Amino acid sequence: MTNPDSYQAMRDAVRAFHDKHDFKNTGGEELAYRVALMTEELGEISACVTKGKTTEQLAEECADLFILLIGTAIAADFDLDKSFWEKMEKLQQRSSRMINGRIRVSEFRDS
Repeated sequence: MTNPDSYQAMRDAVRAFHDKHDFKNTGGEELAYRVALMTEELGEISACVTKGKTTEQLAEECADLFILLIGTAIAADFDLDKSFWEKMEKLQQRSSRMINGRIRVSEFRDS
C-alpha cells in the first residue's frame, strides 16, 4: 500500500480526478488554461493573506494550487517529484542576502 502522505499517492489521486472528469479530452490539461487557473489560485492565496482570512482558508487555497501543480505535471508529462529534488539541490548551493529587511536566496549577479 502506498503511503497516503507520499507524492506518489497525491499524484495518483490527482490523476484519478483528471480521469474522472476526462480532463485530457475536454481541455482540462491544456497548459495555458492551467496557468490561468494557477494565477487565479495565487490571487486567492494573496487575498487570504492581505485580508486576514483564517489559516484554514489559506491552507485550502494552497492545497488548490498544489493540486493544480501536480495536475500540470501530469498534463505536461514531467516528473514533479524529481524536478523538486533537483531544484532543492540547486537552491541549497545558493547564497542569501538581506534585501530591504528580508532574506533572499538567489543566484546573485554583481554588476
